[in-house]
Amino acid sequence: MSKGRFIVIVLDSFGVGAMDDVSKVRPQDLGSNTAKHLIESPEVKIWPTLEKLGLMNILNFEYDDLKMSPVAIFGRSELKHFGADSYFGHQEIAGTNPFVPIYTYIQIHLDDIEEDLIKHGYEVHRIYRHDLAVLKVDNQIIVGDNMETDLGQAINVVGALDDCGFDKIEAVGRIVRKHVKVARVIAFGGSGVTIKDLEDNIIYKEHFIGVDAPGSGVYKNNYHVDHMGYGVDAKLQVPTAIHEKGVKNYFYGKVENIILNPEGKNYAAVDSEDILDHLIEDVKVIDEGFFFVNIQETDLAGHAEDSARYIDVLNKCDVKISELLEIVAPQDVVIVMADHGNDPTIGHSKHTREEVPLLIYRKDNTKLIDIGKQNTMANVGQTVADYFNTKIEYGTSFLSQINPK
Repeated sequence: MSKGRFIVIVLDSFGVGAMDDVSKVRPQDLGSNTAKHLIESPEVKIWPTLEKLGLMNILNFEYDDLKMSPVAIFGRSELKHFGADSYFGHQEIAGTNPFVPIYTYIQIHLDDIEEDLIKHGYEVHRIYRHDLAVLKVDNQIIVGDNMETDLGQAINVVGALDDCGFDKIEAVGRIVRKHVKVARVIAFGGSGVTIKDLEDNIIYKEHFIGVDAPGSGVYKNNYHVDHMGYGVDAKLQVPTAIHEKGVKNYFYGKVENIILNPEGKNYAAVDSEDILDHLIEDVKVIDEGFFFVNIQETDLAGHAEDSARYIDVLNKCDVKISELLEIVAPQDVVIVMADHGNDPTIGHSKHTREEVPLLIYRKDNTKLIDIGKQNTMANVGQTVADYFNTKIEYGTSFLSQINPK
């Protein structure tokens, strides 16, 4: 007999209040609360589904037509990963116990990386801007700091894909990964971009130097990327564990390029309605599996500091999630959550280190169940594993707490 479907929908960046440690580790995020501040904004919010699932119960207040739900299963989770990061957030949800990275910059690793690349047969040259340098590899790839995210948390290995192919970019990325304990080494490339385009878009700030990736055009055509996280082992995550039990994984949106999906189905898209429509169509015909979804447009609106756009995306998602809940079966589990915050009202355009909501749906539930505060989002991954009668190395299952009977 089929076990059923476990569906996790990540509303990327929809946090529910600053973590207790932000005063020490991210003081710029003090006072952040993405969900609450969106609710208090003047734009029209049509969120009957999020309300029904217990959003206001989590926030512990009511506002206009948004009330606490009398019947819901809900909770919240702290972030175990350091900072507030989509990549590490999803790794954590999948069951990783995140290591604390060491913030760094390419300059102090140039000699070691250059020596290792040459040892592996690559031709390496340094490109200078004033007294800072990046590494140019085989006249096709540039290794430098990531200049888009929080400075110091990622090293980029960016290549002219038409000239070198993605396998080569990844191979260089793996060599770089050995020498830095930064959160991510991001190996990526795109078609229609030359090494000159990359060189012409080298920028620097303080002691950081790297390619301005959007300016270079590398994202525009045939974009390929591999996020190489610090301390991430996909073999220990829930998609691998349930695959080994014969259960298939179905990934939608950004999840498909940051979490390993062994022999599963991936649907790459950004448009929220498109993603949720594909999920709904799959759920109509697939009786068993783990469905892992990322809604990226909420995060993009947060980065743009655009509350109206953020709310518009949530309005659309609320309708689609309602359609999904209509077709799931009593044995299924649906969790709507986030991976961090991105409060568009806080005064900066970066992610905010916030706890995340856990809005849990079981069709036959008739009770108000508060599962409390989870100490890591990996508890979601362990709950997925538990549902499919297996276990992963990290996290604590809350499956027994969300039994509707």
